[in-house]
Amino acid sequence: MVTFLQLNTIFLSMIMEAIPFILLGVIVSGLIQTFLSERWISRLLPQNRYLASLLGCGVGLFFPACECGIVPITRRLIRKGVPLHAGIAFMLTGPIINPVVLFATYIAFGNDWRMVLIRGGSAVVVAYVTAIVISYLYPKLPMRLHEAAVMETAAGDAGSAAAAHSGHAHRAEREPLHRRLYDVMLHAIEEFFSVGKYLVLGAFIAASMQTFIPTSSLMHMGNNPVTASLVMIGLAFVMSLCSEADAFIASSFRSTFSVGALSAFLVFGPMIDIKNTLMLLGVFKGRFVIVLIALVAACTLGTSLLVGRLFG
Repeated sequence: MVTFLQLNTIFLSMIMEAIPFILLGVIVSGLIQTFLSERWISRLLPQNRYLASLLGCGVGLFFPACECGIVPITRRLIRKGVPLHAGIAFMLTGPIINPVVLFATYIAFGNDWRMVLIRGGSAVVVAYVTAIVISYLYPKLPMRLHEAAVMETAAGDAGSAAAAHSGHAHRAEREPLHRRLYDVMLHAIEEFFSVGKYLVLGAFIAASMQTFIPTSSLMHMGNNPVTASLVMIGLAFVMSLCSEADAFIASSFRSTFSVGALSAFLVFGPMIDIKNTLMLLGVFKGRFVIVLIALVAACTLGTSLLVGRLFG
């Protein structure tokens, strides 16, 4: 009975914590769908993959979304024509380098700017390297069948009726604001129910793992820099904390783990956890998601070891 109550408490707390950010994410997604045209996005983004990925890493500064709400935004951007590598760079950094998360990290670590810079810098390095590797491994979009069908239909419509599309765009710009805001809400509702089922399933799995896998058994394995970082990566994945709150949990491990291992926890968790893994599987092919997780884990491990050397 106690175990069930613990599972129920963790599960509900995850859902309640994530829903506001899911709502924020789907509303931003609806705004992108309604107000940003493919032509405007193509003019904004550099053609060079290195510059586009770098820009993707920086966009997160202006989107205060956690990992729960970043997937629908990324999906909408890719549907609008943002290159995969730029979208992935944004998706990985957005939950970390936004001002809300950085300020929470500053407070959690006792007004320590060093940990803020370590977290933000490590996140950009991991996301940038991952995005560049993805750009070479996946020249074609690795979307699931239903996602690919939506994009192909949109591309076909645009290609077969360019003039009509242009006229429609001008008419859309002249539409009353209340009509366009209504469209935003329609897109947001559709997106919410699309990703919400993955949030519920992911939260249940994460809550179950927290309930039945003792954290102490994982912590005993962190007796050297490599295994310590791997343990913290595993904890970040299992605990599936919101990026606005994970710094306070990480700070409680300061007496147990090194700065390098703590940075692994603070970087990997917002990029990849159980909840957003299931959301990613709803958008991308399974093989791509596995490759993405492996790249993020390898890059996070490497940066955490470097951080340990420099700041340990």
